[in-house]
Amino acid sequence: QVQLVESGGGLVQAGGSLKLSCAASDRTFGTLGMGWFRQVPGKESEFVAAISRDGVRTDYADGVKGRFTISRDNAEKMVYLQMNNLKPEDTAVYSCAASPMSYATFARSYVFWGQGTQVTVSS
Repeated sequence: QVQLVESGGGLVQAGGSLKLSCAASDRTFGTLGMGWFRQVPGKESEFVAAISRDGVRTDYADGVKGRFTISRDNAEKMVYLQMNNLKPEDTAVYSCAASPMSYATFARSYVFWGQGTQVTVSS
């Protein structure tokens, strides 16, 4: 069982930046594909970014390309999401997730999920 704990959310003005962190508990972290998803009340969870187990391959949702950067540190069992030029429409609960696949962009490929951290962007 992989436990994931997110941190770094908060309230920021439009145009500002936040960096989310996700700490994993399991020593198999380096074998897992990792992703970030976000959800607003009443809507489906939305893919934000993914990174392969070796950190070489990344992918982003169209709406965040050029603004968000996903990265990982396998030695520290951490994954990060740097979010720049935030917009009010980025407001959501952001969750990190772990997949047994090397790399995945679909939520159904992810088995372990964190509780999420709230990001609120004011206009």
